[in-house]
Amino acid sequence: MTNVFASSPGGTAPAYPQDATALVPAARDGHEQVVFCQDPQTGLRAIIAIYSTALGPALGGTRFFPYPTEDAALADALNLSRAMAYKNALADLDLGGGKAVIIGDPAKHKSEALLRAYGRFIESLGGRYITACDIGTFSDDMDVVARESRHVTGRTLLNGGGGDSSILTAIGVFHGMRAAAEHTWGSGSLEGRLVGVEGVGKVGHRLVGHLVEAGANVVICDVSPAAVQRVRAAHPDVEAVAGQAELLARPLDVRYAPSGSLFRPRRSSRWRTRRACRPLWPPTGWPSGGWPRSAGSAASGCRPEPWQYPAVRLGSARGVKQVP
Repeated sequence: MTNVFASSPGGTAPAYPQDATALVPAARDGHEQVVFCQDPQTGLRAIIAIYSTALGPALGGTRFFPYPTEDAALADALNLSRAMAYKNALADLDLGGGKAVIIGDPAKHKSEALLRAYGRFIESLGGRYITACDIGTFSDDMDVVARESRHVTGRTLLNGGGGDSSILTAIGVFHGMRAAAEHTWGSGSLEGRLVGVEGVGKVGHRLVGHLVEAGANVVICDVSPAAVQRVRAAHPDVEAVAGQAELLARPLDVRYAPSGSLFRPRRSSRWRTRRACRPLWPPTGWPSGGWPRSAGSAASGCRPEPWQYPAVRLGSARGVKQVP
């Protein structure tokens, strides 16, 4: 049990990572460096994980999330940093893999002072780690971090950055769905397909817009009522359900889910979806029961080496097609 930070816990996690306390232990071999960062004055508690710098500085975003335990935060940082190493290598970038997590609720704990303290920790690594946006952090936050460190990307357009990366992420997921549709049904059209979107935050709400324009029938859920209301205000024909269980009970053709929630057996035992599109992160060692019963499925995502996981191998055996 990790217990480096003596301050208060992060709180109860409302969304991804799903069942954070039940995350399988991360593989702790192979990481070059793991840094625990604490600044009592600002309340900063962060973990920076560098998996590899063999190809260059370790690039990976900063996730700001109310992890219920320090172990959950560490597992996320270790797993995601390893994934980023493979992701950057597969993209043929001269970059290694890293990831950082800040423990806390961004709506309550994020402040300029905290972000600047975090930036000083990044700068202290001398360029071994380059940060960017992730869940709970935005381009404006990167501008603040950049006041203390040169090793920041994903900044606002006004400050020479690329702006909101969720715009391109949503487009990528949408076209991943179209590619999977063509592979599964012989046509890339999503018109008339029932698509479930679990989580309508930075990426999800933009994805809904693309799906509506493509003529899909969309059903959504989110732990944030405000996020659901925003989507419903923009797209009145979109159906909203109470939660994940109700979404999974629908006869979906396609499902989008945030990282970490798609392949959990207890949550997907009723899933009939023919395809699923999301960044893949299925932990190892999951039991075989509860895999989606329907055949002819496809899953698209961007996490590396999904074929190595038992749950994915089982899905492939049952006709679920993996589309990276």
